[in-house]
Amino acid sequence: MKYKSLTGTRDVLPEEQPYWRYIEKKIIKVTSLFGFVRVDPPIFEETALFARGVGEGTDIVEKEMYTFQDKGKKSITLRPEFTAGFMRLYLQNGLYVRTKPVKLYSVGPIFRYERPQAGRFRQHTQFNVEALGEQDPSVDVEVLSLAHQLYTEIGFKDITFQLNSTGCPQCRPAYIQKLRHYYTKHSEIICPDCQRRLDKNTLRLLDCKVENCQPVKAGAPVIRDHLCLECQDHFSALLHYLDLLDKPYSINHTLVRGLDYYTKTVFEVWAQGIGSQSAMCGGGRYDGLIEQLGGPPTPGIGFGSGIERIIISMQEQDISPEQDAPPRAFLIHAGKEAKNKAIQTAFELRQNGFPALFSFTDRSIKAQLREANKFGAHFAVIIGDQELEQNAAAVKNLKDGTQSLIAFSDLLQFFQNIE
Repeated sequence: MKYKSLTGTRDVLPEEQPYWRYIEKKIIKVTSLFGFVRVDPPIFEETALFARGVGEGTDIVEKEMYTFQDKGKKSITLRPEFTAGFMRLYLQNGLYVRTKPVKLYSVGPIFRYERPQAGRFRQHTQFNVEALGEQDPSVDVEVLSLAHQLYTEIGFKDITFQLNSTGCPQCRPAYIQKLRHYYTKHSEIICPDCQRRLDKNTLRLLDCKVENCQPVKAGAPVIRDHLCLECQDHFSALLHYLDLLDKPYSINHTLVRGLDYYTKTVFEVWAQGIGSQSAMCGGGRYDGLIEQLGGPPTPGIGFGSGIERIIISMQEQDISPEQDAPPRAFLIHAGKEAKNKAIQTAFELRQNGFPALFSFTDRSIKAQLREANKFGAHFAVIIGDQELEQNAAAVKNLKDGTQSLIAFSDLLQFFQNIE
């Protein structure tokens, strides 16, 4: 075939669709329990929104965004993440007048030009949660607990949090200066990416996974030792609430996340036994982001979770979604008039809520029965000349092989009785 899907994209085939519907169903249930409501921002925005909101020194802005010029010569970018677009939506539509925190979520595609790997694609679908307008650490726990309950309801075991605080504009600059000074002494042995991050995005030095950089990272200054009193109190209160709810967590001093807008709390949610990439989702607090985009001071916290990553993890853990119900009836016909009656009967059953299929071809009854079995139908409704004369159908139970003659006028009642 001449055309194939682009690198980093994938087709979602029928066999995988039950996973998607299962996860979406759980998302709707859990967000409703926590009082979050859905919004759907567009998949592209002005490039400046992401450059300013995500951070010009980040890998996303420098390397990964899909940016183009539209016919009006405006620079447009397919969204590489949700949060900046949420902030624009929040300001433009006046959601700031609502009772705080304003609790929002969305599900949709994001686009990043990065190296494809398991659970990570250049186009992938993300579940995103944001709580805006309240700085209290109990909101942090609200967002973390939503993630915990979602993954638990999906079927994952031993959910734990990885936590850190990245400080705030008052205490972080002094820490970054200290971190940069420490890494400068090791600049000759760190990887090229870390050498580049040394000046542009210093905190990301702690996120490096290159083996040669690990001894340097292990000896780096710990940010928690340099937090201001406000950030210390916020983080301590968060830990207190998690202890109160008996939610397991570990403090990870090198967890910083990859975006410039994070302040104070950053976190990942890990699940047991899902391979080397244990993180199901990641996020954090971004109390200064709306100000960066020209809005009033508005604290916020949120996370994003890739749906494809969840599905791969479900398959690794043998977590099966609820399967679609097989067709209740498969209409089988022999002859032109019988086919007409089969079509009419199938549509009548569907209109009354019963899944029904019929054969589009005029093959033998035996061939049509094989087709019914392939679809997993429960009953075969067989109509031929003899059945038409009797104004009835031969209804065969494909599970136990029993068969009975049911008047056409009684077919609907028959299926209602076995529901």
